[in-house]
Amino acid sequence: MSFPDHFSAVASDYAAARPEYPPALFDWIAAVAPARGLCWEAGCGSGQATRDLATRFERVYASDPSSAQIAQAPKLSNVDFVVEPGERCGLPDASVDAACVAQALHWFDRPAYFSEVARVLKPGGVLVTWGYQDIIVPPRLQAVNDAFQSTILRYWPSERDDINAAYAGYAWPFPAIEVPEFTLGVEWPLPRMLGYFSSYSASKRHREATGIDVVAQYRQQFESAWGDAPTLQLHWPLFVHAFRKQD
Repeated sequence: MSFPDHFSAVASDYAAARPEYPPALFDWIAAVAPARGLCWEAGCGSGQATRDLATRFERVYASDPSSAQIAQAPKLSNVDFVVEPGERCGLPDASVDAACVAQALHWFDRPAYFSEVARVLKPGGVLVTWGYQDIIVPPRLQAVNDAFQSTILRYWPSERDDINAAYAGYAWPFPAIEVPEFTLGVEWPLPRMLGYFSSYSASKRHREATGIDVVAQYRQQFESAWGDAPTLQLHWPLFVHAFRKQD
């Protein structure tokens, strides 16, 4: 099965630079799952969420269609990393307590994925999917960040609109369950933030179209705006959707 591959070429940047999700999110997923036996994480990428899921579930089946992304994943004793599309997995029927997708559902063939989730989830099992929108920077970085984001705006794949809409309008397969509010924030040095920008699919597409490294183009402006601070606080609006398969 083909898939929109925007990250294999920047897999190492993606693994090194993406933000970590709040621990409270994973605690909550484990609490609402009917058991903590098996979690399927489709679109796992290089394992940003997998590490935390593996500390809450006895076993995690983590799949991604990109072998380059899987190659960046950590070695975890209770995780099976598999090169496999989210629309088709090797798990048995009614075997999964929680199906999770982190910042990836907008790339999926959702009807096919939802059908596969319905097949592998146990009765009472949960589907939890989440994503984060544009970075919120401190005021000192706002002007240069606005200019950078404007430069790459037209290079975002169309699926980015789904992130901006927080997955509004999706035809979800099960009844929704109430989700508490979670916060995604980090304290990063400048190189980490620039590495994060380099991992954007839009940055990659801009480079392919123009031959210009857009992050390098704005590096000096970011350095001047950043000043002498070793780290700064950065935030993202985080949205979470959760659903339970009926008995």
